[in-house]
Amino acid sequence: MEDKAIVKLYLDRDQQAIEETGKSHGAKLMRLAFGILKNQEDAEETVNDTYLRAWDTIPPQIPQFLFAYLAKICRFLAFDRLDWKQAGKRNVPLVELTQELELCIPASHMEQAVEIREIGRLLTEFLNSLPREPRLIFMRRYWFGDSIREIAKRYHIGESKVKTSLHRTRNKLKRYLEKEEITL
Repeated sequence: MEDKAIVKLYLDRDQQAIEETGKSHGAKLMRLAFGILKNQEDAEETVNDTYLRAWDTIPPQIPQFLFAYLAKICRFLAFDRLDWKQAGKRNVPLVELTQELELCIPASHMEQAVEIREIGRLLTEFLNSLPREPRLIFMRRYWFGDSIREIAKRYHIGESKVKTSLHRTRNKLKRYLEKEEITL
């Protein structure tokens, strides 16, 4: 079933919407949640919570791109679950990803902080300006939380190429944000 038809089911408050969402996007949401949580049970629960959150928020929200909407919900729920499970512990992969991006994006406590929406708009603009391969590699790393090895395997390239691409893209992002007068 197409996404527009699934969204219509949500708008009509038809419970078939959840089943159709699972058929169309369940596997992708599971990969996303598992990639963050590294635990099958937690990933399944997160995906089910994603369906519930979608049910609760459509309407009033009417997503233009259903999977992007669901993926955003799923990511937030997965990271919330990870925070809860890792309370008081350090999660090395998550800390590593955060530190990599902190070099490009200003911290919220900085004097010249920019609203989150503005940074989001600029990040989208920046990603749209990239060639396909570096954009996909960047998204797999920082949106889906894939490891360097997983990205290399997915795109049939070497790990060193992935690392180089990420390094260059982060540097371009830093220069782009500086050009937009977002100081780091």
